[in-house]
This record gives sequence, structure tokens and C-alpha cells, in this order.
Amino acid sequence: QVQLVESGGGFVQPGGSLRLSCAASGFALDYYAIGWFRQAPGKEREGVSCVTSIDGSTYYADSVKGRFTISRDNAKNMMYLEMNSLRPEDTAVYYCAADPPPVRPMCVAIDFRSWGQGTQVTVSS
Repeated sequence: QVQLVESGGGFVQPGGSLRLSCAASGFALDYYAIGWFRQAPGKEREGVSCVTSIDGSTYYADSVKGRFTISRDNAKNMMYLEMNSLRPEDTAVYYCAADPPPVRPMCVAIDFRSWGQGTQVTVSS
């Protein structure tokens, strides 16, 4: 059974950092495209960062470039999103996702069929 479980969300002040983790089970993340998405109230789910192919091609949304980093640990079957210099506009529910490659390079939610349950990130003073 394919399963993704996020952790690491929480409340942080502007300028702070968080690391989101996503544990995969039932399949090996090594050969999958992976992604992090977020959805704020009243907004559509948007792609934050994706590794879209096994060659490591990586996408970052313009709003997070230079602040967020996606990574994976194949030995632990985990994926991560390191978030620095957080802003109030980063507040959202964050989801991890995976799908066999290739997926389109622009990090689109409909290309991913396996999803975690989401973890809340709130950035506020």
C-alpha cells in the first residue's frame, strides 16, 4: 500500500525556518518524481518544488527560489523541504506527493497520484 506521511509543520515567526519531512512506504522513492505543494485558504493548490525526473531536474516556484530546498534520502525513503526566511504568505497546508516519472517540468498537482495528508505551516508574528 502506497503511503506518504508528512511531519514538521508548525508555527514560526517571519524570518524563521522549518523542515518538512515526508516518509514514504509501500514503494521506493528512488525512482519516483517527488514534489511539495501547498494550499492556502481560498486558493488553489500550487507547486512549491518538484524533482520531476530521475536525472534530478528540479523546479522551484519563483516565490520560494533561494529560500526553500527540496531533497530526498533514498536510504531512509524520505523526502524533505527545507524552508528558510519564511514569510506570512508562506502560510498554507503543505503536501508531499510522488508519482512514477516523468512528470511535466512545471510541478503540476494533477500529474501526481500519491499524496500525503498535509501539514499546516503558519508564519506570523
